[in-house]
Amino acid sequence: MQPSPSALLALLALPFLGAALAPLVYRVLGERTAYFAAAVAAASLALVASLYGTHGTVVVPWIPTYGVSLALYVDGLALLIATLATGVGVLVFTYSGGYMHGEPGQAKYYATLLAFMGSMLGVAFASDLIALFVFWELTSVSSFLLIGHYQDADASQYAARKSMLITVAGGLFMLVGFLLLHVVATGVPGVDSAFRLAGPGSILDNADTVVAALRAQGLFVPVLLLVGVGAATKSAQVPFHIWLPNAMEAPTPVSAFLHSATMVKAGVYLVGRFRPLLVTDEWTLVFGVLGLATMTITAILAVAASDIKELLAYSTASHLGLIVAGYGMSGYLGAETGAFHILNHALFKAALFLVAGIVAHEAGTRAIDELGGLAEDLPITAGITAVAALGMAGVPPFNGFYSKEFLFHAVYYTAEHAVGDGGSVLWWLLPVVAVFGSVFTFLYSIRFLMLFFGDKPDALGEVHAPPLAMTIPAFVLGTLALLVGLGGIAATFGYHGWPVHGLEAFVTGVMESSLAHGGEGEHAFSYYLPTEVSPWLIMSAVTIAVGAVLYPFYDRIRDGVRAVRSVDPLRPNWYYDNVTEGLDRSAAIDVIQTGDLRTYAAALSLALAALALGAYAAASVALPEVAYTGLEPALVVVLGVAVIGAGAVAAAPSHISGVLTLSIVGFMVAIFYILGSAPDLALTQLVIETLVLVIFLLVLDKLPAFYGTVDKFRAARDAVVAGAVGLTVAVTVLLSTAAGPDDVIAQYFVQHGGVPEGHDPIFVNAGGGGNIVNVILVDFRAFDTLGEISVVAMAALSVITLIAMRERGEIQ
Repeated sequence: MQPSPSALLALLALPFLGAALAPLVYRVLGERTAYFAAAVAAASLALVASLYGTHGTVVVPWIPTYGVSLALYVDGLALLIATLATGVGVLVFTYSGGYMHGEPGQAKYYATLLAFMGSMLGVAFASDLIALFVFWELTSVSSFLLIGHYQDADASQYAARKSMLITVAGGLFMLVGFLLLHVVATGVPGVDSAFRLAGPGSILDNADTVVAALRAQGLFVPVLLLVGVGAATKSAQVPFHIWLPNAMEAPTPVSAFLHSATMVKAGVYLVGRFRPLLVTDEWTLVFGVLGLATMTITAILAVAASDIKELLAYSTASHLGLIVAGYGMSGYLGAETGAFHILNHALFKAALFLVAGIVAHEAGTRAIDELGGLAEDLPITAGITAVAALGMAGVPPFNGFYSKEFLFHAVYYTAEHAVGDGGSVLWWLLPVVAVFGSVFTFLYSIRFLMLFFGDKPDALGEVHAPPLAMTIPAFVLGTLALLVGLGGIAATFGYHGWPVHGLEAFVTGVMESSLAHGGEGEHAFSYYLPTEVSPWLIMSAVTIAVGAVLYPFYDRIRDGVRAVRSVDPLRPNWYYDNVTEGLDRSAAIDVIQTGDLRTYAAALSLALAALALGAYAAASVALPEVAYTGLEPALVVVLGVAVIGAGAVAAAPSHISGVLTLSIVGFMVAIFYILGSAPDLALTQLVIETLVLVIFLLVLDKLPAFYGTVDKFRAARDAVVAGAVGLTVAVTVLLSTAAGPDDVIAQYFVQHGGVPEGHDPIFVNAGGGGNIVNVILVDFRAFDTLGEISVVAMAALSVITLIAMRERGEIQ
C-alpha cells in the first residue's frame, strides 16, 4: 500500500513547526515546555505509526530543472529510524521536564531539540540524494547547538566545535560521493532520476547496472570510500570516534537522544541504505574491518573511562562499530545483524544514558570511582540498569545477546567461506577480533552495573530518588529492552504470537531494506536462544567466560589502558589538537585573521573576483562586441563630469570633501537616467543620493577631519582590489546584458499592468496602475518588495535599539 502524502509531509513539517513555536510556548508555560515538546513528538510518533504497512515513494518537486525533488521513501529501515527518533523523543522530552529544572537557555534547548528530531526524520525518509544531504547537515548544525548548550563553558565550546568540524567535513566527502554517483547514474537504463536513491526507477532499483557503470568508469571504490567517510564521521567510527566522548558535555537528555538513538544512527543508517548497491568484496573489506576495529578500540577505551558518560560514549562508538561490522558482512546474516542491533542498542543505551543522568542529578557526581552501592537508594534505577547493562554486555537472555550472536555468526560465516574459496587465512581474524572486542564490552558493562552494588563510598552520602519525570522514561526503555529479551525465550519454546511475531515481522522489513536485490534472497527474521552447539555459540561462551575471569582484575586493566593511551601518538585527541592548534599558530592564519575589516574585505573581494574571472576563462566565454552608435552631447558632458568626480574622490584631502565629490557621481547618474527617458529611476536615485549624503555628513561629524598619511603599500593593495572588482563587475555586466532573451515576461507585465478593458468593479487579473515599474514592485513582486521593506525596517529597529541601549549605559 502506498504511503499517504499528507501524513508524510505533516510528519516532516510538525517538528519544525513545534521548534518555531517553542520560544513562544516557553513564554507561557515556562519549564513545562518540555511536555509541549513531548506532545509534538507523540503526535509525530502517531504519524509514523500510521505509515506502518505502507511502502513506496512520495515526490514533491523542488528543483525540477536539475532533477532534484523532495522524494520521501517509506520502507522498514526508514520506519525504524523514524520510530526511534519520535519514540525516544517522547521519553527524552518528558525526562527533560525533570532534568532541565533550573537550567539556562531552555527555550533554545527545546526548539533546537525539536528541529533536530525533524532533521532526523528527514534523513530517515529522504530518497533524493540532495534532500538527504540537506537533512544530514541540518542534524550537524542542530547537534552543534545542543552539544554547545552550556555556551559559557570552554569544554562545551570545544566539544561543539570538534563535532561540527568532523561531521560536517565528513558530510562534504559524502556529498562528493553523491555527485559522482549522480553523474554515473545519469543515462543508465532504468534510472528515471539520477538523484533518486530508493524507490521505482531509482539507483537502488537498478543496482546491478549502476554498479557496472561505476566499475566501467573506475569510480566504484571512490564512491564507496566517500560515502564511507560520511558514515564513519557521523557514527564516530575510528579514527573519527574522538568527537563523541567530548560531546558528553551536552545535557544528559541530549546525549540520550543524539548519541544513542538518533544522530549517531544516521551513519549506520547510511551504511544500511547503501548496502544493496555497494555490497561486494570491497564493501566487506572496508566496512567489516572498520566496524570491528571501532568495536574493539573504543571498547578498550571505555574500560579506561573515569566518567560514567565517557564510558557510555565510548561504548556507543563500540556498538556502532558492531552495527557497521554487521552490515559489512555479505549475505542476509549481515543485514539482520545491523537491523536488529540498531533497535537493541537504542533501547539499552538510551536507558543507560537516562540512568547516568539520574545518577549525576541525584548523587552530584559522574566519577566512576566515587560511586557505588546506589541500589540501596535507587532500587528501581538499579533494576533498569541491570536489564540494560546485561543487554549491552551480550549476556543471555537479554536483548543485546541475540544481535551480538548474529554478528558472531556473520563474521564466522564470512571467514569460513572466504578461506574456503581460496582466500587468505587472515580472514579468520574477523571472528577472533570480534570475540576480543566483546570481552572488553563485557568488562565495561559489568563495571557500569556495579555502580549500584558493593560498598557505598562514605563521601557519597544519601542519594534521593529522582522525580517521576526522570524515572518513567528510563523505566519504559528498560521494560522494552526486557520484553525483547523475553521474546527470545518465548520463541525458543515455540511461541511466535504477538508481540514476538510483530517484532520479527518488523525487523524482517528492516532487514529486507538492506538486502542486495537478487543476490542475497529473501529471508524471514527470527531470534531465539541457541538450542545446539555452534561456533558462534562457542564465541559467545568464550566472551562471557573470559570477561568473568578478567573482571576481578578490572582496575589493573584500566590502569594499563590509561598508561598506554597517555602516550602522545595514542592519546585520543592528539591528532585533532595538533592539527587545529597548528593551523591556529600558522603564519597564514596570522596574516589573514588580523581583526582588520579592510583585510577581510580585500581577501573576500579578491577571492570572489578570481573565482568569477577564472570561471569565465575556464568556460572560454568570449566578450560581446560593443557596437558604438555615437553619444548625444548632453550624455558626453554628464559622463565626463561623473568621471572627473570619481577622480576627485581619490584625490580628496578630507572625509567631507571626499563625500561631497562622491555625491557628484551619484547626481550625474540621476541626470543620465533623465536623459535616458527613465524619470522614475532618476527620482529614486536623487532621493537615495541626498539621503546618503546627509547620513554621511552626520557620521563624519564624529570622525577626524583629515585622512592622514596613506601607507603606499596599503594604497597599492587597495588599488589592485578595486581594479579586480571593477574588472569583474564590468565583464559580468557585458556578459549578462549581451544575450537577447524573449520579451515574454516584459510583454506579460505590459499587458496585465494597466486597467483591463470592460472590467468589473473588482478585478484580480491585472495590476490596475499607470506606471509599469510601480505595478511590478507593488503587485507582481509584492512579496519581494515586502521582504526588502522588512529588512530595512528590522535594520532600523536594530539601530534604534542599540542607540537606546547605549543611552541607558547598557553597552559601551
